Amino acid sequence: MRGASSIAMLFLDLTIQGLVQGAIYALIALGLTLVYGLLRILHVVHAALFTMGGYAGVVVTNATGSLALALVVAMAVVGATGVGIYRFAYKPLLDKPPLVALMASIGLFIVAEEAFRLIFGAYGLSFTDPPLQTHVEILPGIFLSHARIAVVGLAVVIIGLLAWLSASTRTGISWRATVSDPPVAASFGVDVEKVRYLNFFIGSALAAVAGTMVALLNNLVEPTMGAVPAYKALAIIVLGGLGSARGALAASLALGVIESFGTIYLGDVLDRDAIAFAFLILVLMLRPQGLLARG
Repeated sequence: MRGASSIAMLFLDLTIQGLVQGAIYALIALGLTLVYGLLRILHVVHAALFTMGGYAGVVVTNATGSLALALVVAMAVVGATGVGIYRFAYKPLLDKPPLVALMASIGLFIVAEEAFRLIFGAYGLSFTDPPLQTHVEILPGIFLSHARIAVVGLAVVIIGLLAWLSASTRTGISWRATVSDPPVAASFGVDVEKVRYLNFFIGSALAAVAGTMVALLNNLVEPTMGAVPAYKALAIIVLGGLGSARGALAASLALGVIESFGTIYLGDVLDRDAIAFAFLILVLMLRPQGLLARG
């Protein structure tokens, strides 16, 4: 009985840890999904916005001692940067083949990484006094830091607000109409450009929250921090069905849990990132249209 109880506790602990990681993937992937759903652009520079959010979170927290203020500032700054990327990089290319915008996005990502390295240094930044590091026993024998609890809580609140915005507001209806058919939406009085600006602001703000939370969990932000999460997020939006927010959410949580279990049972063979990509490749081989998309 004691052995069975220990195994059950291990499984529960791994599931919880996986859901925490999945919540971070969801915040990143949802922003990518919003952009792809609206413009059919693979927004690679989203990874740089994720890293920018981490830097903003660390700098503001170290300067003020307030993580809440840091989150607000990071969301505002990164959201405005995302709007600027749409206005000056993507908008002039909308009449070009999608590959042109993709190459522009990759170029911006490389430039941003080098800019972070020049401004903040090659070795990254850390919190001088990391917040939310105390642990609490959420279940007998299972402890979580307040930082991990904050990650899950923020993800639940933000995703819930997005769902409400999409389903129950005029803005959300305009949003979905623009995704479905921009010319028809415009003919019914929808300001398509305003919807696109809002889309980029919200998607970029989500990346800022994810970046700040990852910085908090790792107590480190470095110029290349966004590279691997970005690759995973791109794979996640494909796995979830391109443009499907529900699919991206399901794929994010599934990937987080698979990684968590894989590091225990496959850690001697594959590292965490290799386990994630092996899972993504396997699922796409079996269901190439995505988890929640129709064939």
